[in-house]
Amino acid sequence: MGKIQDTFRNIFKIHELRQRILYTLALLFIVRLGSHITLPGVDSYLLSEAMANKTGDNLLGLYDLFAGGAFSNVAIFALGIMPYISASIIIQLAGAVVPYFQKLQREGEEGRKKITQLTRYGTVLISAFQGIGIVTGVVLPLSVNGVPVVPADIQGFGFVLQSVILMTAGVVFMMWLGEQITEKGIGNGISLIIFINIINRFPFAILDEVRLISAGTRNIVIEIIILAFMVLIIAGIVLVTQGTRRIPVQYAKRVVGRKVYGGVTQYIPLRVNTAGVMPIIFAQAIMFIPSTVLSFFPNNEFMQSFASHFDYTSFTYSAVYAIMIVFFTYFYTAIAFNPQDVAENMKKQGGFVPGIRPGKQTADFIDNILTKITLPGSIFLAIIAILPAFISRLGVSGSFASFFGGTSLLIMVGVALDTLQQVESHLLMRHYDGFMKSGKMKGRRGGI
Repeated sequence: MGKIQDTFRNIFKIHELRQRILYTLALLFIVRLGSHITLPGVDSYLLSEAMANKTGDNLLGLYDLFAGGAFSNVAIFALGIMPYISASIIIQLAGAVVPYFQKLQREGEEGRKKITQLTRYGTVLISAFQGIGIVTGVVLPLSVNGVPVVPADIQGFGFVLQSVILMTAGVVFMMWLGEQITEKGIGNGISLIIFINIINRFPFAILDEVRLISAGTRNIVIEIIILAFMVLIIAGIVLVTQGTRRIPVQYAKRVVGRKVYGGVTQYIPLRVNTAGVMPIIFAQAIMFIPSTVLSFFPNNEFMQSFASHFDYTSFTYSAVYAIMIVFFTYFYTAIAFNPQDVAENMKKQGGFVPGIRPGKQTADFIDNILTKITLPGSIFLAIIAILPAFISRLGVSGSFASFFGGTSLLIMVGVALDTLQQVESHLLMRHYDGFMKSGKMKGRRGGI
């Protein structure tokens, strides 16, 4: 305990690190503040009663988890940061198949700026689209005992336009806050916004569960056993996905003057889960799209019947979600680790894998191993993500199961480790002890 206290003292001794942490906390406070500013024209008293049943054990409740309660508050930040993530996914997918985006990726800093700008434009379009769906399909139909949450005299095109503009501006503002945190604060800004929103729902999940237990509709002993079992499964899977497969690389001896270089064996570590939490975040952002589209047809019986197949606890939702996580795991791994580049660098430095020809054969060899070890990693991630949906069928409420398991738990742990790793780096650069004596805290690389 004493060492941890000393570490925190050291953090505030470093002026730059102290300023970065305080700056990050200030911007995250603004994110939370915007989540409580209700859209103009919405009756907040009726809203709280109407949304109590609306975001219970369904996909809207999961969306509210990622938005930090802003969705149930119908706040200016109701869309959360998910539209930005969706736009990022689309641009990255385009970079793999569209020549124009491939060209931008090869143009260095200038290309990166253009891609960032296109991502922002995409964020605005997706935000506007989702905003229209939420206002017309969720907010306007809300009522309590026949009294609409939005007074009838202001319902119309003007209210929809005003609300969509405000929510879209909220997403753009949060996107800007995330970029500022990444640049001037500590940690990855977008990931931290998701992190703080999920953490915010913890007290509410506990209170909801306590009320249900007090009412006699929940058995606390059974719930503790189920949740403990779920956490143990997730912890085991996380440990497995942290494993690596090491490929030996030998470097031939070279004599330059009187110095001898090479003649040693090093290893290339290939992680079972190279992509970290990104596949889950990407897949979750995509899974919110069907509910947004279907919200445009609240009175269509066929569309609502179709929407039931994409309910958070449905088998169809879990199956599609799991397949998308496997796909994005391979996709993000391909972006993060390029076997061709690794093989070329090894060849230039005189390195080779024993028994494998340098160049293309080495790249194929590394790619083959990476493909094989990524498969179990992607399957384990999919299991983690869909586990809360099955646990909720055993009597645990959806919000409680979602918070303690699967996506939420993995994101919280991953973002926390990544942020602590950056703090650790600042401490070690100035010759202070970090949170671990070795100074080698393992974080999950891969912010959005």
